[in-house]
Amino acid sequence: MTGKKSLFLAACLFLLATGAGCSAQPFLMDADVPPVSRILDANGELIAAVSRENRIPVKLENVSVFLREAIVAVEDARFYRHHGVDPVGVARALYKNITAGRVVEGGSTITQQLAKNLLPPEPERTAVRKLEELVLAVRLERKYTKDEILEMYLNQIYFGQGAYGVEAAARTYFNKPAGELNLAESAMLAGIPRAPSINNPVSNYEAAKARQAVVLARMAELGLISSGQARQAMEERLQLAKKSPVLKKAPYFVDEVIRHFEISYPNGPEILYAGGLTVYSTLDLKIQRAAEKCLYEGLKNEDPLLDGALVALDPKTGQIKAMAGGKDYSRSQFNRALSRIQPGSAFKPFLYAAAVERGYTAGTVINCEPVSFPQPDGTSYAPSDFHGSCHCRPFTLKEALFTSDNVVAVRLNQSVGPSVTAGYARKMGIESDLRAVPSLALGTSEVTPLEMARAYGTLANGGIKPEPYYIQKVTDSSGRILEERRPQLEKAIDEKTAYIVTDMLEEVLGPGGTASNIAGILDRPAAGKTGTTEEFREAWFVGYTPDLAAAVYVGFDEKSKSPGRSGAQLAAPIWANFMKEALKDVPPAGFAVPPGVVKARICADDGLLAGEYNTRSIEAVFVRGTEPSAVCPGAGQLGPADQVPPYYRMPLPGPEGLILRRRLYFFGDD
Repeated sequence: MTGKKSLFLAACLFLLATGAGCSAQPFLMDADVPPVSRILDANGELIAAVSRENRIPVKLENVSVFLREAIVAVEDARFYRHHGVDPVGVARALYKNITAGRVVEGGSTITQQLAKNLLPPEPERTAVRKLEELVLAVRLERKYTKDEILEMYLNQIYFGQGAYGVEAAARTYFNKPAGELNLAESAMLAGIPRAPSINNPVSNYEAAKARQAVVLARMAELGLISSGQARQAMEERLQLAKKSPVLKKAPYFVDEVIRHFEISYPNGPEILYAGGLTVYSTLDLKIQRAAEKCLYEGLKNEDPLLDGALVALDPKTGQIKAMAGGKDYSRSQFNRALSRIQPGSAFKPFLYAAAVERGYTAGTVINCEPVSFPQPDGTSYAPSDFHGSCHCRPFTLKEALFTSDNVVAVRLNQSVGPSVTAGYARKMGIESDLRAVPSLALGTSEVTPLEMARAYGTLANGGIKPEPYYIQKVTDSSGRILEERRPQLEKAIDEKTAYIVTDMLEEVLGPGGTASNIAGILDRPAAGKTGTTEEFREAWFVGYTPDLAAAVYVGFDEKSKSPGRSGAQLAAPIWANFMKEALKDVPPAGFAVPPGVVKARICADDGLLAGEYNTRSIEAVFVRGTEPSAVCPGAGQLGPADQVPPYYRMPLPGPEGLILRRRLYFFGDD
C-alpha cells in the first residue's frame, strides 16, 4: 500500500471514529431559501424558475403507518437494526446485482440516502464525496433516534411532479394529507422515489402500478401485511387528484430537462432543485408558442379526449426547438412526443431511401396488383391500398411515394428486404425496435414522434443525421460549467439519396399528393409525408424545410378509439400552420442540390423520358447516369398533336391500357 493510500485510509478511519470533519447540524437547521435555478431558452428568455417551493414539513406521527412501513420495506428493511451502514444490505444488493448482470438493487440505507440529500449537491459522486456521506450517516445515527431520522427522510425525498416530502406528495397525487393515505395509496407513493419521472402515476400510471405491486409484495414478504391485503390493495382503483390549470411555459419540455438531471447526475434532480443553476436549453419559445397554439387550435373542435403531439428540431444541429407532448398539460402530463406509436405511411421514406441506395430510381416501375405473402404462422398477408383494394396499374417509385400506394411499398420492401429497410430507418435516426416484416413499410412498428422528426431531419440535412438534445450548457451559481453539449452529427445516407427522396416528398404537398390540401398554407419549399394507421386510429404528418423538421401525431390514448380521419385531414393542417408560424421571420429557401444529380421529365406510366405529347408526366431526380435515355413510345416521336392517333390520346387506365397503347403504336390498329 502506498504512503498516500495509507494516509487516506487513516484519515477515513479517524473521521469515522471521531465524527470530525462533517456535521449534519448546519443542514438540519432552517436555512434561507436557496436561489432558484433558471431554465432559459436558446435566446436567453426565461422558460421556468425551478425551486423547492412544493414542500410541506410534517411530523412522523402525522404520516400514515402504511406509508411509513411501505417506505421502510422497499428502501431499507433493516432500518431499525443497523447503525447507519448495513453490511447485510450491501452484501444482498451485491449478490442480486451480480446474479442479474446489472444494477437492480442499491445497498444504501435510509440514513445514507438522507445524508446524501443533506449535503450540498455535487455534479459527480467522487470517492471523497462518498466518504463524506458515510461519515454524515454515522453522525446522524449517533445524534438522532431512528424515528427522527425517518421523519427527516420522509420530508426530504423527491416524489416527482415537483413534490418534495410525503405531505406534498400526498396532496399532489391524492389531494389528501399524508396521514389519511390508505395501503394502496401508500404503496404507490413508496414506489415513486427510486425513479420519480418514470414511476409516478401522472406520467406513467402503468409503471406506477407495477412498482406498487413490488412494494406490496415486499411488505407481505416482511409480514407487515397479509397476502390478502396486498391483493386487495392491488385491485383497488385509485382516484388521482385533478390538477389545477398549468400556467408554466413549455411544461412537457421542462419535465424532460428535469428528467435529464435525474438520469445524468448521481443526486438526481436535487442538484437542480438546490438552486442557483442556469440551464441554457435549446428550446426557442417563439417556436414553442407556435407549436402549442397550432396543436390546440387543430384539436379544439374535436372529441375532448382526442390528443396529440408536435415536436420540432433544427436538422442542422439536432437542437430541439419545440415540444408539445399534448394539447393540455393540466389535463394530462403524459408526453406523447416521446411515446411509441405506429406511424403508418409516414415510415415509407426510409424504405425509399434504402431502395435508391440499392440501385432503384425514381423512375423504376412496380405494378400495383393483388399480391399476398406467406407468413411464419401459416397465414398470408395481402396488402391493400387506402380505398381497400389496389390501383391495379404501374407506378414509378416517385408517384407511388407521393400518392402513398401501399401495395407498391410492400412489394418494394420485399424486393429490398425488410431487414434492410429496418437498417436504413435505424441509420437515419429511429432507435425503437422494428419488426422486419412485409408490413414494416406501412409503419406497423411503433416509433416516437421525436424519432420521426430526427429521421426526417436527416433528409433535410443532406443525409447527415443529427443527435437530438435539450440542453446546451449548465452552470452553477458561481458560473462554473457543469456540462456543455455541442451538435453531434453523423453521415447516415448519401446526400444524393437524401435529395432524391426529398424531391419525391415535395410532391406530397403538390397536386395529386396525399397532402395537397395544405399546399396553399405554406409559401416556401417543403417536403413531408402523411401517415394513417389501420382503421384510422393514428394520424401523422412529418415534414421539413431546410431550417426545421417537425412531426405531428394525432390520436386517442385509449387505442380502442379512432378519430376516423386520415393524416392529411387531421395532422397535416396542424403541421402546415405550425411551420408557417414558426418560420414567418425566416426567408424561404430551397433544398440544396448536391453535385451528381440531374432532373428529367418522365412518363408516369413507364418511367421513360416523357415527350411533348405525353398525357401523364412528372419531373424526377436521378443520380447522374441512371436517368432514362429512351423516350416513352408515342410520347414525342409521333409528330404534332393532330398526327397522334386517337387511340393513343384516349385515356386507357390500368396496365392493360398501357400494354394496348404500346401494341397499337408498334403494330397498328389492325
